[in-house]
Amino acid sequence: MFRGTWAVAAGVLTEDQLRSSAWRRLRRDVYADADVPVDHRLLARGVSLVMPRAAALGGRTAAMLWGLPDVTSTADPVEVVVPPGTRWTPGPGAWVRSAPLDGDVVGDGAWLRWTGRVRTAVDLIRRDTGDESVALLDRLVAARVVALADVRAAVAALPPGGRGNVAARRAALLADGLAESPPETRLRLLLHRSGLPRPVAQFDVRVGGRFVARVDFAWPDRRVAVEYDGAWHGDPEQFPRDRRRLNRLAAAGWRAHFVTKEDMRRPDDVVAGVVAALRG
Repeated sequence: MFRGTWAVAAGVLTEDQLRSSAWRRLRRDVYADADVPVDHRLLARGVSLVMPRAAALGGRTAAMLWGLPDVTSTADPVEVVVPPGTRWTPGPGAWVRSAPLDGDVVGDGAWLRWTGRVRTAVDLIRRDTGDESVALLDRLVAARVVALADVRAAVAALPPGGRGNVAARRAALLADGLAESPPETRLRLLLHRSGLPRPVAQFDVRVGGRFVARVDFAWPDRRVAVEYDGAWHGDPEQFPRDRRRLNRLAAAGWRAHFVTKEDMRRPDDVVAGVVAALRG
């Protein structure tokens, strides 16, 4: 990864060599080895070579750098935060916003700089008033990128009336950091809004102190579990394990009700199915 003008000025490459198939042009004056796969991290490194020194990568780009690689793709712009008063025209492939950065930046010791753990989480949940911000915060907490208590403390300290502060407080309140996937967060929020008794998330079913199974959502007093049925059930090795798990639950006197991705498109039907399961 290098700037073309630097390589030519240093005599490492000629302009003709720079245009050869050995190098991939990522953006104006930024090149990388053509054999290196292009992903969002590579694009972020390219932007970091040309962004102002006081700037930092932020938003979903920062979340990717903190360990959530699938929250961004090559189609997403690299997100950059610049301090107030800093002027920079990034060109295509980058999205820039202005905000103070004092004390909220970390680095890799080379040239990458991005927003800190709590700052990244708070910035993300200030941008969306819907359930997706809750799902994203749940992911950050479950991946141990950030502690939910730290995020809640940070949003509580936000000044009243600031843009996105109400959305951030809502997301921090609704997140629990227990969901193993965004669909589980969406299902949990749907159940909470349904008026049904609130289930226990990620509940360990035990009989006589012996572990039976962990279920996504449980009503222990009624021995009813609700599970989000994800794509992993297509794994041929997982299928028999899943059936043995269901047999153990049934032997323990529990009933399991499953919700699929297709079911979530009809939320009223999902709630009705859970109501029926609770009634037995």
